[in-house]
Amino acid sequence: MSLDAILPLFLFVGCAVALALALLVISLLSNPKRPSAVTRMPYESGMDPVHDTRRRFDVRFNLLAIAFLVFDVELLFLFPWAVAMRPAKLPAAEAAGVLSPASLSPASLSPGIDAAVAGGLVGSRGLVFGGVMVFIGLLTVGYMYDWRKGIFRWR
Repeated sequence: MSLDAILPLFLFVGCAVALALALLVISLLSNPKRPSAVTRMPYESGMDPVHDTRRRFDVRFNLLAIAFLVFDVELLFLFPWAVAMRPAKLPAAEAAGVLSPASLSPASLSPGIDAAVAGGLVGSRGLVFGGVMVFIGLLTVGYMYDWRKGIFRWR
């Protein structure tokens, strides 16, 4: 390995360490040194703490957090599907009106569901769409279950 290949990495790490040290020194020099009961008190979103930090949370809080994670992960699955379902950009030969099997090869199509159908990886667009609708249906059933159990009501 040459020095030209490693030098940018060393410069980046050096700048990051220098910036971190500079920020720590600036904060130590600029903060007021007036310890009191108020400055030593834990800070909780701008409010005085009212309970011990080791108190137990209601189980509904955990259920709501799990429901949020499920619907957040749903988006992680739906976004790539939505991108893949876009229509493929047609090759220049097809746009000019000349259709041939060579012009519709999977390599000539843009990445997406059309390329997967043309390449034989997927039977049809409808099959993929149906699978996603089943997925959304199951999530809807889970959402309705959570709603009926009262997870979204905060008492």
